[in-house]
Amino acid sequence: MSKKIVVLGSSNTDMIIQVKKIPKPGETVIGGKFSIAAGGKGANQAVAALRAGGNVTFVSRIGKDIFGNNSLKGFLEDGLNVENIFIDSEEPSGVALIFVDEKGENSIAVAPGSNSKLLPGDINRKLKIISEADILLMQLEIPLNTIEYASEIAFENNVKIILNPAPAQRLSDKLLRRISIITPNETEAELLSGVQITNVKDAEKAAKILFEKGIESVIITLGSKGAFVFSEIFKGLMPSYKVQAADTTAAGDVFNGALAAALSQDKELKDAVKFANAAAALSVTKLGAQTSAPYKEDIDKMLNNKIQN
Repeated sequence: MSKKIVVLGSSNTDMIIQVKKIPKPGETVIGGKFSIAAGGKGANQAVAALRAGGNVTFVSRIGKDIFGNNSLKGFLEDGLNVENIFIDSEEPSGVALIFVDEKGENSIAVAPGSNSKLLPGDINRKLKIISEADILLMQLEIPLNTIEYASEIAFENNVKIILNPAPAQRLSDKLLRRISIITPNETEAELLSGVQITNVKDAEKAAKILFEKGIESVIITLGSKGAFVFSEIFKGLMPSYKVQAADTTAAGDVFNGALAAALSQDKELKDAVKFANAAAALSVTKLGAQTSAPYKEDIDKMLNNKIQN
């Protein structure tokens, strides 16, 4: 059986409008299709890891409202363990408003709601689950002090920590030293390293700076170019797969979930990134966040049949 993955993070409801172009400040545009879907970086990554073959427990906080109820229903339908999701009777569930243009690019605003109340005291109630995990996967849509506390618990118990530092914010060197694998995109890597990334060489410079802070492996996701990996065992670009993009909203989340799943199945880092790239490529061919996360058999099929660019 796969090793235990604990995903600690946010759960949102995504409200998505398809538009020809994303509106500028002060501009109103007429959109096309409107849809409501389950989202949140934590939930997206938990579902992606589960579908990619991971043994996943999700720790989160949702509101006692229709959005929270619908999220729970969706998790249960996917077979996700929901026993460690806190129900908040005071704060509403998190909501994200998303514009998706005709090229599949997006613009997102998030009202965190109950996610902002996932606090260190909640981690104290889940110490056993986190300390007995093999992998702890986290993002930054919940309070930073919660991330720091959970990382301390995991580090002390030799749990591999994967941090997806999104949305972008500055992080202490103390936190970074505990991280096994960090997976920023270009914007996040620029903030953390101070290197402006315009090409693969820049990504390598940024990755080296982060690696020298004590992180075991740095993986900078570069959209359609793929992912740049910097570690003791491998340094280089892992190319993406050619697909027709419909919606890039959850590509990064699917990458992280699939990466965790692959590592939990004892894949080497290079093979795990290849697996995650394939999962991310499949996800952008469909609309929605969790709904676009592919299943392991589809990822394996792409790996067997597709040619990387």
